[in-house]
Amino acid sequence: MTTALSPEAERAAEALTAAARAAARALAGASARAKDAALRAGAAGLRRAEPALLTANAADVARARQGGESAAFVDRLTLTPERIAAMARGLEEIAALPDPVGETIAAWRRPNGLEIAQVRVPIGVVLSIYESRPNVTADSAALCLKTANAVVLKGGAESQATSGAIAEALRGAIAAEGLPAAAVQLVEGGREVVRALLRRDDRIDVVIARGGEALKHTIVAESRIPVVKHFEGICHLYVDATADLDMAERLCLDAKVRRPSVCNAIENLLVHEAAAAAFLPRVVRALRAHGCEVRGCPATRRLVPDVVPATDADWDTEYLDLVLSVAVVPTLEAAIAFIAAHGTGLAEAIVTESYAAAERFLADVDSAAVFVNASTRFTDGGEFGFGAEVGISTNRLHARGPMGLRELTTYKYRVRGSGQTRG
Repeated sequence: MTTALSPEAERAAEALTAAARAAARALAGASARAKDAALRAGAAGLRRAEPALLTANAADVARARQGGESAAFVDRLTLTPERIAAMARGLEEIAALPDPVGETIAAWRRPNGLEIAQVRVPIGVVLSIYESRPNVTADSAALCLKTANAVVLKGGAESQATSGAIAEALRGAIAAEGLPAAAVQLVEGGREVVRALLRRDDRIDVVIARGGEALKHTIVAESRIPVVKHFEGICHLYVDATADLDMAERLCLDAKVRRPSVCNAIENLLVHEAAAAAFLPRVVRALRAHGCEVRGCPATRRLVPDVVPATDADWDTEYLDLVLSVAVVPTLEAAIAFIAAHGTGLAEAIVTESYAAAERFLADVDSAAVFVNASTRFTDGGEFGFGAEVGISTNRLHARGPMGLRELTTYKYRVRGSGQTRG
């Protein structure tokens, strides 16, 4: 049975979606030059608004700390001058990218003379629901604007002040360039408004969900609209028998301790038994030097006895913190099977000097991004050359991996004839 919603929630969803649909229609006719000018103006607006952004963010961070949130959560929430500058650069990078709207994906001529072209077009209206990372507000707004999609943004309550300040800076820039400010809207209201929005499949075309697992599962369960899921990132680094151990240690540290609170950090380290005796003592020392707790399987603990015993639950836990689980495996095939059992399909990596092992890993590991001799931390729209991302999709349909500009388009067929009939 569908739960009734309050009239206030229904009215809020009606107003947001009506404005978004009208903005999407207006954006569909906007030139690439106008959209890029708005993005550059948005970047300048973020830089000018730095004091206001930092003030708003300080209030959000203080509430998070008072609420007992983890250090990793607070890190994701925190803005700094450097992070604001990075957001602004991200908008400028998106402006500099080719506009995918109108791009011809394929074209052909049929024997009957029909000329068919498959052409990229905006999706329409995007509902982006996310939690504590305020930069998602800027990234999602910019990518949607570039692709002529209107976006309705719902950040977590913990980042509401920060997200609101970012959105207002961008809306002002959009309006100043003659485009509809309603192209970017921020949801004000609680879960009931979100539930009302999730029922508006008449006006919202896709939902992008990123954040905690409870949030995402709730969205999937309640939405009448197709959902692109940014599910948890239980990522693995596998150190093969032939691995360069200096490289393996460097990649492990980058993928775990540099920024453990993000979804593309590794949670499980797998080591081939032929490399374990030489590699595990040194990498455990290095991890501990960075404050990382190590939990290990029995074979790991035989080599490094003071490692915390790993439980069955550890292999399926996204720590988002300085904790790493380590398992010794007998073969490459066992590593691939382990990843299939415990990975979430976001990113996996192998360290190896064997071409055959690398190719086998690339072919057999089923994940949105698979790396050879590189850190999983490169699973990122900016690092892939997309400028930014609205999320990292773990879906298998429409979009997979970092979602940039092309992933925010669909396509239509333009068919030109000269009087042909089916007959």
